[in-house]
Amino acid sequence: MKIVILAGGGGTRLWPVSRKAKPKQIQPFVGNLTLLQKTYQRIRRGFRASEIFISTSYSQQPLIRKQISQAPRQNFILEPAKRDTAAAIGLAAATIAKRDPRAVMMLASSDHFIKNEKEYIRVARLAERLIKNNPQYSLLIGSKPTYPETGYGYIKINKIFKQAGDDEIFFAQKFVEKPDLATAKKYVKQWDYLWNSGIFCWRVDHLLGLFKKYLPSHYEILMRMQPALGTSREAVMVKREFPKISPISIDYGIMEKTKKILVIPASFDWADVGHWRTVRDILAKNAEDNVIRGEHVSHDSYGNLLYSYTGKMIATAGLRDTIVVEMEDCILVCPKDRAQDVKKLVEELERRNWKKYL
Repeated sequence: MKIVILAGGGGTRLWPVSRKAKPKQIQPFVGNLTLLQKTYQRIRRGFRASEIFISTSYSQQPLIRKQISQAPRQNFILEPAKRDTAAAIGLAAATIAKRDPRAVMMLASSDHFIKNEKEYIRVARLAERLIKNNPQYSLLIGSKPTYPETGYGYIKINKIFKQAGDDEIFFAQKFVEKPDLATAKKYVKQWDYLWNSGIFCWRVDHLLGLFKKYLPSHYEILMRMQPALGTSREAVMVKREFPKISPISIDYGIMEKTKKILVIPASFDWADVGHWRTVRDILAKNAEDNVIRGEHVSHDSYGNLLYSYTGKMIATAGLRDTIVVEMEDCILVCPKDRAQDVKKLVEELERRNWKKYL
């Protein structure tokens, strides 16, 4: 199986640490290793380096090559422009299909946190076997919700497709985009709603067939580029054709339209490290715990994330459930349950053209 690590995101909700020049995937939010390094090491526990592909941009590739120098150069799939996940995944599928049109491909995002890595590899191998035996299907590894997250998409599962040992594999019934809090609370209590982890698996010829059916303009451009992939003409062709693709996510463009989707409910403790609340929740021992980087003195302060990147001491009194991130040039302060809104701050900085903070 080929694993494609999506590593081209901007990570605006993890501003001010994640910035255009140094986005979140090459930053160490959880431990000493960066998110990308953790992802690569996790996958290497079960797969050879030759089976792991890195999808990123031309602009980010020098930084990423430094972080995972052991990755084969020919396994970098480079985009000249951001065109959302459908374009990135389509280019990866076209690249892998040229080498082996019957290859099984699984997605792995560079900003995912997986606690039980051994279980992750086991489930990945199960997904590979299922798609090899059922190549007419797409497959999603769903994660059992542990709390009512409103920033994730959900997948509703239906009847059982088959039993594989202790694993039950289901048919997907429908996708649900980021629900409100009341709806998310209902989903957590129901067995048949899972977080949409974005960990998809396909045989690449089937995936390209889905592009042809649901995103024909994407497919046409991908097929124009494919003969040049892996040759000396690749960079010129991709830089000319790829920007012509209209941006759309793989979820909206394909997965919410196709009917043949299998789902494996997984329990390897998954999280999308997409905003500061997730960082705090991963690192905190309990709901009252303060997660601290640097020196901190407090009185009656609980449930906070308090990060100083300059060495300044942070002092808090009566502070609850708040994110404080102190950098050399700026400070972020926001309630923990508004962590999604950091993206809006970045949009405001862009509107004001304050490039030095971006």
